[in-house]
Amino acid sequence: MTRSQVMSRVRSKNTSFEMLLRRELWRRGLRYRANDKTVFGKPDVVFKGRKIAVFVDSEFWHGKDYSNGRNIPKENNDYWVKKIERNIARDKEVNQALKESGWMIIRIWSKDLKKNVVGYADKIEKTLEKRDLFR
Repeated sequence: MTRSQVMSRVRSKNTSFEMLLRRELWRRGLRYRANDKTVFGKPDVVFKGRKIAVFVDSEFWHGKDYSNGRNIPKENNDYWVKKIERNIARDKEVNQALKESGWMIIRIWSKDLKKNVVGYADKIEKTLEKRDLFR
């Protein structure tokens, strides 16, 4: 399978990592919106009333270890460098815009989530509780 065929199968929403987190949140009775287009940056999980946005970021697409030169394909290197740098910059823009609007942002690396979905769900639940205190 060529790289373009592999990359064409990568989904931007409802990934297995997102679904893992969403199932755990739903199991706990936490209700959310998924991929809400009305919130800037279209977060993966949104608690709109409490202004909490959760992003589950893929290590490759969002540039984890990018500064070390890891996870960058050798073929068509210029394209991938530009693409990943733009994704990193967009993440920063989204974070800044949401923070300026009073949103709390939680970003989770997908592989970290897979190792500890319960811990991240706990973190989100505690953040929701804190936001309730300041209402």
